[in-house]
Amino acid sequence: MSRLESIKSKIVSLEDAQRRVNMWRLKSDKIVFTNGCFDLLHEGHVTYLAKAAEEGNRLVLALNTDASVKRQGKGVDRPINGESSRAIVLAALGFVDLVVLFDQDTPLEMIEFLKPDILVKGADYDPSERNPNSKKYIVGSDVVLDYGGEVKSIELVDGFSTTAILAKARK
Repeated sequence: MSRLESIKSKIVSLEDAQRRVNMWRLKSDKIVFTNGCFDLLHEGHVTYLAKAAEEGNRLVLALNTDASVKRQGKGVDRPINGESSRAIVLAALGFVDLVVLFDQDTPLEMIEFLKPDILVKGADYDPSERNPNSKKYIVGSDVVLDYGGEVKSIELVDGFSTTAILAKARK
Protein backbone atom coordinates (compact mmCIF):
# COMPACT_ATOMS: atom_id res chain seq x y z
CA MET A 1 0.00 0.00 0.00
CA SER A 2 1.40 3.40 -0.95
CA ARG A 3 1.71 6.15 1.64
CA LEU A 4 -1.14 8.07 0.05
CA GLU A 5 -3.37 4.96 0.08
CA SER A 6 -2.46 4.48 3.73
CA ILE A 7 -3.53 8.05 4.52
CA LYS A 8 -6.77 7.66 2.57
CA SER A 9 -7.55 4.40 4.38
CA LYS A 10 -8.00 6.41 7.59
CA ILE A 11 -10.99 8.27 6.09
CA VAL A 12 -13.92 5.96 6.71
CA SER A 13 -17.69 5.73 7.00
CA LEU A 14 -19.31 5.58 10.41
CA GLU A 15 -19.94 1.84 9.97
CA ASP A 16 -16.27 1.20 9.11
CA ALA A 17 -15.24 3.35 12.08
CA GLN A 18 -17.36 1.18 14.36
CA ARG A 19 -15.71 -1.99 13.03
CA ARG A 20 -12.23 -0.57 13.64
CA VAL A 21 -13.15 0.76 17.07
CA ASN A 22 -14.51 -2.69 18.01
CA MET A 23 -11.24 -4.31 16.85
CA TRP A 24 -9.21 -1.85 18.91
CA ARG A 25 -11.37 -2.52 21.94
CA LEU A 26 -10.55 -6.24 21.66
CA LYS A 27 -6.92 -5.14 22.18
CA SER A 28 -8.00 -3.00 25.17
CA ASP A 29 -7.14 0.22 23.34
CA LYS A 30 -8.61 3.39 24.83
CA ILE A 31 -10.62 5.31 22.19
CA VAL A 32 -10.44 9.11 22.18
CA PHE A 33 -13.00 11.11 20.21
CA THR A 34 -12.98 14.75 19.14
CA ASN A 35 -14.66 16.76 16.44
CA GLY A 36 -14.45 20.01 14.53
CA CYS A 37 -14.18 21.80 11.19
CA PHE A 38 -10.38 22.11 11.04
CA ASP A 39 -10.66 24.40 8.02
CA LEU A 40 -7.18 25.88 7.71
CA LEU A 41 -4.94 23.52 9.65
CA HIS A 42 -2.57 25.47 11.89
CA GLU A 43 -0.29 25.00 14.89
CA GLY A 44 -3.18 25.34 17.32
CA HIS A 45 -5.07 22.50 15.63
CA VAL A 46 -2.01 20.23 15.48
CA THR A 47 -1.13 20.86 19.13
CA TYR A 48 -4.71 20.25 20.24
CA LEU A 49 -5.02 17.01 18.24
CA ALA A 50 -1.64 15.71 19.43
CA LYS A 51 -2.64 16.32 23.05
CA ALA A 52 -6.03 14.69 22.45
CA ALA A 53 -4.29 11.61 21.01
CA GLU A 54 -2.13 11.37 24.13
CA GLU A 55 -5.27 10.81 26.22
CA GLY A 56 -5.64 7.25 24.89
CA ASN A 57 -4.40 4.76 22.30
CA ARG A 58 -6.55 5.70 19.28
CA LEU A 59 -7.86 9.07 18.10
CA VAL A 60 -11.10 9.22 16.13
CA LEU A 61 -11.75 12.63 14.58
CA ALA A 62 -15.28 13.52 13.51
CA LEU A 63 -15.04 16.14 10.76
CA ASN A 64 -17.89 18.48 9.86
CA THR A 65 -18.97 18.23 6.22
CA ASP A 66 -19.02 21.42 4.15
CA ALA A 67 -22.80 21.72 4.62
CA SER A 68 -22.43 21.31 8.38
CA VAL A 69 -19.75 24.03 8.50
CA LYS A 70 -21.96 26.41 6.51
CA ARG A 71 -24.85 25.89 8.96
CA GLN A 72 -22.58 26.96 11.82
CA GLY A 73 -22.52 30.48 10.44
CA LYS A 74 -18.75 30.84 10.32
CA GLY A 75 -19.04 33.03 7.22
CA VAL A 76 -20.24 32.81 3.63
CA ASP A 77 -16.75 31.89 2.45
CA ARG A 78 -16.34 28.99 4.87
CA PRO A 79 -15.13 26.41 4.71
CA ILE A 80 -12.12 27.56 2.73
CA ASN A 81 -11.05 23.97 2.07
CA GLY A 82 -13.60 21.35 1.08
CA GLU A 83 -14.36 18.34 3.25
CA SER A 84 -12.31 15.86 1.21
CA SER A 85 -9.29 18.18 1.30
CA ARG A 86 -9.65 18.76 5.05
CA ALA A 87 -10.09 15.02 5.64
CA ILE A 88 -6.93 14.01 3.79
CA VAL A 89 -4.79 16.66 5.52
CA LEU A 90 -6.04 15.50 8.93
CA ALA A 91 -5.61 11.82 8.06
CA ALA A 92 -1.98 12.57 7.14
CA LEU A 93 -1.26 13.38 10.78
CA GLY A 94 0.35 10.30 12.30
CA PHE A 95 -1.55 10.56 15.58
CA VAL A 96 -4.99 10.67 13.91
CA ASP A 97 -6.23 7.09 13.53
CA LEU A 98 -9.58 7.71 11.82
CA VAL A 99 -11.41 10.60 10.17
CA VAL A 100 -15.19 10.26 9.88
CA LEU A 101 -17.28 12.97 8.24
CA PHE A 102 -20.60 13.96 9.76
CA ASP A 103 -23.31 16.11 8.24
CA GLN A 104 -25.41 16.77 11.36
CA ASP A 105 -25.10 19.99 13.34
CA THR A 106 -23.47 18.08 16.22
CA PRO A 107 -21.58 14.78 16.49
CA LEU A 108 -24.04 13.40 19.06
CA GLU A 109 -25.24 10.49 16.90
CA MET A 110 -21.66 9.49 16.17
CA ILE A 111 -20.73 9.61 19.86
CA GLU A 112 -23.76 7.46 20.73
CA PHE A 113 -22.81 4.99 17.98
CA LEU A 114 -19.05 4.70 18.67
CA LYS A 115 -19.14 5.08 22.47
CA PRO A 116 -15.61 6.49 22.88
CA ASP A 117 -13.81 6.00 26.17
CA ILE A 118 -12.76 9.65 26.25
CA LEU A 119 -14.50 12.66 24.70
CA VAL A 120 -12.20 15.65 24.21
CA LYS A 121 -12.80 19.30 23.31
CA GLY A 122 -10.78 22.49 23.61
CA ALA A 123 -10.63 24.47 26.85
CA ASP A 124 -13.22 26.90 25.50
CA TYR A 125 -15.61 24.12 26.56
CA ASP A 126 -16.17 22.91 30.12
CA PRO A 127 -16.40 19.17 30.88
CA SER A 128 -18.42 19.89 34.03
CA GLU A 129 -21.06 21.99 32.22
CA ARG A 130 -24.39 20.10 32.18
CA ASN A 131 -26.63 22.73 30.56
CA PRO A 132 -26.97 21.82 26.85
CA ASN A 133 -27.89 25.45 26.10
CA SER A 134 -24.57 26.78 27.43
CA LYS A 135 -21.85 27.62 24.89
CA LYS A 136 -19.42 25.75 27.17
CA TYR A 137 -21.42 22.50 27.07
CA ILE A 138 -19.67 19.57 25.37
CA VAL A 139 -22.17 17.80 23.13
CA GLY A 140 -22.35 14.13 24.06
CA SER A 141 -20.74 14.57 27.46
CA ASP A 142 -23.83 13.28 29.28
CA VAL A 143 -23.90 10.17 27.05
CA VAL A 144 -20.20 9.41 27.60
CA LEU A 145 -20.42 9.93 31.35
CA ASP A 146 -23.55 7.75 31.58
CA TYR A 147 -21.68 4.69 30.31
CA GLY A 148 -18.59 5.39 32.43
CA GLY A 149 -16.42 7.26 29.94
CA GLU A 150 -14.45 10.42 30.56
CA VAL A 151 -14.86 13.97 29.26
CA LYS A 152 -11.82 16.24 29.11
CA SER A 153 -10.80 19.64 27.82
CA ILE A 154 -7.41 20.58 26.40
CA GLU A 155 -5.78 23.99 26.61
CA LEU A 156 -5.69 25.85 23.32
CA VAL A 157 -2.62 27.55 21.88
CA ASP A 158 -3.03 31.32 22.16
CA GLY A 159 -2.89 33.33 18.97
CA PHE A 160 -4.05 30.64 16.58
CA SER A 161 -7.47 30.54 14.99
CA THR A 162 -8.75 30.13 11.47
CA THR A 163 -10.74 33.36 11.84
CA ALA A 164 -7.58 35.28 12.82
CA ILE A 165 -5.59 33.76 9.95
CA LEU A 166 -8.29 34.76 7.47
CA ALA A 167 -8.46 38.30 8.88
CA LYS A 168 -4.68 38.65 8.55
CA ALA A 169 -4.75 37.34 4.97
CA ARG A 170 -7.43 39.85 4.01
CA LYS A 171 -5.32 42.83 5.18
